[in-house]
Amino acid sequence: MNYKQLGNTDMKISELSFGTWAIGSDWGDVSVENAKQAIHYAINQGVNFFDTADVYGMGKSEQILGEVLKERTERIYIATKFGRKDDFTNPNNYTYEKVKSYAQNSLKNLGVDSIDLYQIHCPSTEILEQLAVFDVLEKLQKEGLIRYYGVSVETDAQGEFVLNNTKASSLQVIVNMLRQKPVDQMIRLAEQKNIGVLARVPLASGLLTGKYTINSVFPENDHRNYNQNGEAFNVGETFGGLPFKKGIELVNQLEWIKEERISMPVAALKWVVQQKGITAAIPGFKNIKQVKSNLEVFNAKDYTDEELTRLKDFYWNEVHNHIRGDY
Repeated sequence: MNYKQLGNTDMKISELSFGTWAIGSDWGDVSVENAKQAIHYAINQGVNFFDTADVYGMGKSEQILGEVLKERTERIYIATKFGRKDDFTNPNNYTYEKVKSYAQNSLKNLGVDSIDLYQIHCPSTEILEQLAVFDVLEKLQKEGLIRYYGVSVETDAQGEFVLNNTKASSLQVIVNMLRQKPVDQMIRLAEQKNIGVLARVPLASGLLTGKYTINSVFPENDHRNYNQNGEAFNVGETFGGLPFKKGIELVNQLEWIKEERISMPVAALKWVVQQKGITAAIPGFKNIKQVKSNLEVFNAKDYTDEELTRLKDFYWNEVHNHIRGDY
């Protein structure tokens, strides 16, 4: 396992870490026991950082992580998020009392005394620009309820605002081979300011696994079914903002990346962890098989400079104009 310093924090985290949205909700049915076994397996392989949120299964994924933490002696870092349980555009949901209550509930679910990284969960631009929530987070940090704080952003403009106007220690960003725009500007700025970057949706909601076809159908309780066009939340969270069929067409043009790189998902994750300025990729998982597959990234061949240029050109010429949503 490779480890990187998470920005200006005291945490050195595994370059491949894991997100827990899939084991909480919105990705079809998942066995709690399978999820716990997968987390244990990841920790056994050196993974020391997991990202979650209070809204994933309304506490389910936090509780699963908390149960696993009770059974481990290693130092495992947990990042969780707040702000999506209630109206995320309402300033009244970002007051000291409200955010403290969110944090205390997450602490209870996780069974810990302090949250390692507490992130605002995709807030509106207006909430960010008011800056009041950052004063709240500073206060919670001084009180010891949280150790560091960051923001999960939807857009490059939001990310750059956070970098230029707050003391956040991290950004969580949608970035993958089919969503390269953040790399050259937002992520580069984060690197210059020594702010950690967590790459979410690194497999474009499964598009980059190569296992789907235009005829694939997702369960009704899977956001890849009910949010394909942004019906429930920002369309960028589903397939990175690409229309599903167009995404399949584009992935079919990327078959060459898996040569000497084990599999399509491994090749896609390899691209993410090779990007300067990204601290860790945080793919999701439902079972041990998926965790094992993702961890093969460390056995895969690096991309050459020529291949990286080819992929960058492919993105800007073939992909970028098809991405929907304010990004």
